[in-house]
Amino acid sequence: MAKQKILFTFFIVVFISTFNFAQDKFVEKTDTARVYKLSDVVITATKTNTNILELANSITIIDSIEIANRNKINLFNLLKTEYGLSSIQFGPAGGLSTINIRGANAGQTLILIDGIEMNLTSESSNLYDFANLPVDGIGRIEVLRGPQSTLYGSDAMAGVINIITKKGSGKPTITLFGEGGSYNSFKGALGFTGNYNNLNYNLSFGRTQSDGFSAAGEKYGNTESDGYSGNNFYSRIGYDFNKYSGINFFLRYSKAETDLDQGGGEFKDDPTYKYNLEQTSIRTEGFLNLFDGLWEMKFGGSYIRNVRKYNYDSTLFNPSSSNSFYDGRKYKIDWQNNFILPANNVITFGVETETDQAETMFYSLSAFGPYESLLPKSEVTTTGVYLQDQFKFANSFFITGGVRYDNHNKFGEAYTYRIAPAFIFWQTGTKLKATIGTSFKAPSIFYLFDPFFGNEDLNPEESFGWDVGIEQFFWADRVSFGLTYFNNDYKDLIGLDENFKSFNIDKVRTDGVEFFFSTNPANKLYLKTVYTYTNAKNKSENSADFNKMLLRRPKTKIAYLVNYSFNEKTNFNLEIIYVSERDDKDFSSFLAKTVKLDAYTLVNVAAHYDMLNFLRLFARVENIFDTQYEEVFGFGTPGLSFFGGLKLVIN
Repeated sequence: MAKQKILFTFFIVVFISTFNFAQDKFVEKTDTARVYKLSDVVITATKTNTNILELANSITIIDSIEIANRNKINLFNLLKTEYGLSSIQFGPAGGLSTINIRGANAGQTLILIDGIEMNLTSESSNLYDFANLPVDGIGRIEVLRGPQSTLYGSDAMAGVINIITKKGSGKPTITLFGEGGSYNSFKGALGFTGNYNNLNYNLSFGRTQSDGFSAAGEKYGNTESDGYSGNNFYSRIGYDFNKYSGINFFLRYSKAETDLDQGGGEFKDDPTYKYNLEQTSIRTEGFLNLFDGLWEMKFGGSYIRNVRKYNYDSTLFNPSSSNSFYDGRKYKIDWQNNFILPANNVITFGVETETDQAETMFYSLSAFGPYESLLPKSEVTTTGVYLQDQFKFANSFFITGGVRYDNHNKFGEAYTYRIAPAFIFWQTGTKLKATIGTSFKAPSIFYLFDPFFGNEDLNPEESFGWDVGIEQFFWADRVSFGLTYFNNDYKDLIGLDENFKSFNIDKVRTDGVEFFFSTNPANKLYLKTVYTYTNAKNKSENSADFNKMLLRRPKTKIAYLVNYSFNEKTNFNLEIIYVSERDDKDFSSFLAKTVKLDAYTLVNVAAHYDMLNFLRLFARVENIFDTQYEEVFGFGTPGLSFFGGLKLVIN
């Protein structure tokens, strides 16, 4: 009954909003105002270039202009203001940094960089760590919410974050970037971009380092700073044989070292604890358009390897030490075909196969003696086939439907589907939309084969999700807003039984509301407000946490963005982020107890000034009011911080 009341209220709001805004200026299909460009084309939602107005998906685009104006050092901080997303960081730079979509676990979101699946195969939940991903060279980010396994297979239960680097264009250009600031931080980057005849290229080398602050919170008596240093390289090189065919090559390499502490809370400082990361990802893809573009074909192969090492030796303080090693790899081949049919119909058919590999080692020495756990090199293979149909009628009704079949060499078969209709009333600038679909997540190699926790009889995690919403555009598209209600049921989630063996025993339900409002009242001013209400609860009947909120999920998140260009040379950006209180657990004792993390508000500003047409000065201030807060119980967060630097462009 409560859910029916929520839905009834939601549709009343939709009806009233549609009626009221019908009185405003009509939105023309060809309008291209800045707030929400009706000409925007996205790729993630359907794996085809599709106008965003024709999609029922809840999707956000962050373009290169917004990335430059907000002046963030890494992509993780850039995503903190997006609706439907919550972020968690364990301590200073280099600490584990994850993103949750609509209250789901971090490992239930698929992360793509230039078509490469980045989720860690050697991690127990296959999550992705954003800690070592700078914004250098990123041209566009598409955030897609809701179950997406029909196109993307495992790991896309809650959504997809697709990161796309810039394609080189124009005459050869060299970019030099340097930034310094609080915590003795420094970032430098060197980039080369351009095109020559049919060849395009974009390459970048970067280094980031910081003395940091204590990973274990200073308010608990921890004082030792935990530093970070990381090197990054990426390249995107393409060659077009003609307008119908071409090839692209992507390479990304990261190497980093991070100081850690022995968890969060009191007396957790450890000057000997080190974490080292080395990651390489490669992708080659080709495209071929046949029959005057009626058959679009794309084929590719990718490889990623992630090696993580943890080491500490606290024998000077207590008789304990440990070493651990995690090596994960993924090989993937994919083939996609788009058929442009008469009557406004696009059929997409694809086949892909991937092999995940992992091996791990853990060794410790304590007062209880030595302990060793080894997971020898293990692998799983999944082959998937998907079919999708995009259809539009009278340029007002749009529907996308798809089905997928996956075969996993351990658990067997998985079937998923998705349906997403949208209807646009052009006269009032109103779009009504809905999606419904299923998703799955394959058990990780850790849960299948670990000698202590593993269980080779595991089934995949499964979910069923749907959402309904409205988007409204008026005042010649200078004002837009959207409201969406979502609901997801997750079952067969992997947890541990009383013997610490992995089993499909957990259930979760998430539902909530997402809202955005953006306006461009003058060409110089852009305003945006986002609001998310998330109710994410444990529904495992035999759990002590039954019907409780999942850890570190805020019920309410609000963000305000203001961007103002004083002139062609000067830009100012303000962001305010509010996060409500969250449940967490204090794991310092054997029986972990539930604790509350206080609500907090952060205010950040950034600005840049183009002193010359080739020289930009920039600065930002983060956490202006020096707010004391926690994202994870017992772990530190940055206080008032200042950063500044310059960017030099030579061409």
